[in-house]
Amino acid sequence: MPLRGERWLLPEGVEELLPEQAARVELLRRRLLDLFDCWGYEQVIPPLIEYLESLLTGVGHDLDLQTFKLTDQLSGRLLGVRPDMTPQVARIDAHRLRRETTTRLCYLGPVLRTVPDGPGGTRIPLQLGAELYGHAGIDSDIEVVRLMLEALALAEAGRVHLVVGHAGVACALFEAAGLDEEDRALLLDILQRKAVPDLQALLDRWGLDSKLAGRIRGLIGLAGGRAQLDWAREQLGEIEAVARALAGLDRLADALERYCPSVVADFDFAELRGYHYHTGILFSAFMEGQARPIATGGRYDGIGRVFGRDRPATGFTIDLKFLAGLSPLRPGAVEAIHAPAVDDPDLEAEVARLRREGRRVIRGLEGEHHDPAALGCSQRLVKVDGRWKLERTK
Repeated sequence: MPLRGERWLLPEGVEELLPEQAARVELLRRRLLDLFDCWGYEQVIPPLIEYLESLLTGVGHDLDLQTFKLTDQLSGRLLGVRPDMTPQVARIDAHRLRRETTTRLCYLGPVLRTVPDGPGGTRIPLQLGAELYGHAGIDSDIEVVRLMLEALALAEAGRVHLVVGHAGVACALFEAAGLDEEDRALLLDILQRKAVPDLQALLDRWGLDSKLAGRIRGLIGLAGGRAQLDWAREQLGEIEAVARALAGLDRLADALERYCPSVVADFDFAELRGYHYHTGILFSAFMEGQARPIATGGRYDGIGRVFGRDRPATGFTIDLKFLAGLSPLRPGAVEAIHAPAVDDPDLEAEVARLRREGRRVIRGLEGEHHDPAALGCSQRLVKVDGRWKLERTK
């Protein structure tokens, strides 16, 4: 229980947005949803809570520790508060829409997580995302990457550094090594940390074939510009799955050079964030000076299998609150008009007319003695010769 003088405190990782912050978030929300609409992405609004077994089905199992759980007083069943909207949107595509065509969906809403996503991070991101279902080719991956980059450019938050990986490369090597889930998890942790001594010790303990061990060890060094794709092809290209992955990455690199020349793009084959459910390309976008990504995404084919339809899928998510905090965009100043606390039908009609035009009108309240300027009003309605007219406040 908070002390009497601390009732204003919020839990760690939980924040509220004040008017200026909320206005910046709302400005970006409108612009980005309009952008998604122009690309053909239809908005859906998944529920805040679901039955736990539905929420954590399929890829959702990885989110178990991030999910707040509660008991439904109506059914007695366990409910979960969504920590991520991606599985929910996959359920909508697979179970509710059931379209045979390629489907483009977008969404925006708060998600709740048991722990922040990093030091000083939030437990309530405002998750904005776009998903493309029903197409398994590289063209759909290129589309969602381009849409994500255009969304970040629209926020004018600075130059983007894009880091691209591919789950198929590591998966092919893990399968060749015959690693079980536990060993894969251990190796993934080391690769993500780029801990070379730990990796060497692990490979020595496993006693893998020297050529295969060298290829796994080389994943850490496979990071940098487009030249890394050529190096990877020389070292790993004889593996069919790797060759296919590199061909797709080449196509993506061509598209980035053609359509997004200002974006710095690196290819990192040890960048395996979300490997457990990604099946192809995966990517993270960083802003200058930020240690954690502003947006993440990738391909996760089969996400709808547990909901009855095995559809290829690719997409991305952005934390809108985080992005708004980095964006220099501010809503334009809105001039407010003060209307006095007078019971006059003509005044009511004039106030209604101004509001229909989109003007902000603040009505005075009986007994209120605030100066209109103190309420943020630069104009006020005054009655002159029987008509209500606008004049500047002093």
